[in-house]
Amino acid sequence: MSKDLTEITEKLESVKENFSKEISSIRDENELENIRIKFLGRKGELSSYFSLMGKISAEERPIIGKQLNILKKYFQETIDQKKSKLLPKKISDDFFDITMPGVPAKIGTKHPLYQVVDEIKGIFISLGFSVETGPEIETDYYNFEALNIPENHPSRDLQDTFYITDKLVPRAHTSPVQIRTMEKMSPPVRMIAPGKCYRKDTPDATHSPVFHQVEGLCVDIGVTFGDLKGVITAFAKRLFGANVKIRFRPSFFPFTEPSAEYDFSCVMCDGKGCSLCKGTGWLEISGAGMVDPAVFKFVGYDSEKYTGYAFGMGVERIAMLKYQINDIRTFYENDLRFLNQF
Repeated sequence: MSKDLTEITEKLESVKENFSKEISSIRDENELENIRIKFLGRKGELSSYFSLMGKISAEERPIIGKQLNILKKYFQETIDQKKSKLLPKKISDDFFDITMPGVPAKIGTKHPLYQVVDEIKGIFISLGFSVETGPEIETDYYNFEALNIPENHPSRDLQDTFYITDKLVPRAHTSPVQIRTMEKMSPPVRMIAPGKCYRKDTPDATHSPVFHQVEGLCVDIGVTFGDLKGVITAFAKRLFGANVKIRFRPSFFPFTEPSAEYDFSCVMCDGKGCSLCKGTGWLEISGAGMVDPAVFKFVGYDSEKYTGYAFGMGVERIAMLKYQINDIRTFYENDLRFLNQF
């Protein structure tokens, strides 16, 4: 074997060793392609040796040619094997048994609070009320001033109301929707306003800083407190059954005069007294009353011609009574063991 043949053979062994080291540490297809170009490309390592074939003697040319072809085949097969390991494995056609029954996806349901909202809306719609909505971020004017709530009223205090700016608040009730509706609509008006409200209440069994209300308004000629009692009574009997009783207690609200709070007889004990009603037989619902004439001035209604009543109710309170739940926080914990019951 000549000196040239020995030297080329040794260099080819060195190329093979370098190839083996580099391909053993690759991590992705890009690196593998770079190795292929380096060793098998048109200007790669093996190409330079193939170009020497014309300078080698005729006797040694077949020997070097055979070594180069063996090495080229080795490089290509090694690269192909490595590439197959890097590619994601294909799922065989028989991986899925299409004769097996499928697993149906669980279909979600509305949150129990919104189921109650829908039921409340349905009852009042059947009584001739429309459903109105408004922004959850309100101005001081709609949240307080137009509802006859003066600047020194306790509900405006920082410990009761969230403030974004001095004149912008997350609404503390849905009563602003009543003002907005009266601004755009002339009497007669019969509407309810369901929606979220925000107050600085410390979370406990009966309070939440975020809660839901449904407030109602009726304005027309000759509307009386008796009409208010009739609507609330009809609503209660539709929601809790014909045996439920209703009582009104004198109270005070800046936007109604006269004002009252109304209670339903306990749905747990039928008014006999239990732990839910604390032995009284009654469950407090919310407030109501005749619209104060001062409120009509803000919307341009003639208080000498029109009268009206307004009422409110907390959706969480109604849902707690309906489903006999003793902690309001249960609605917000997203516990599927609870939610799946609805």
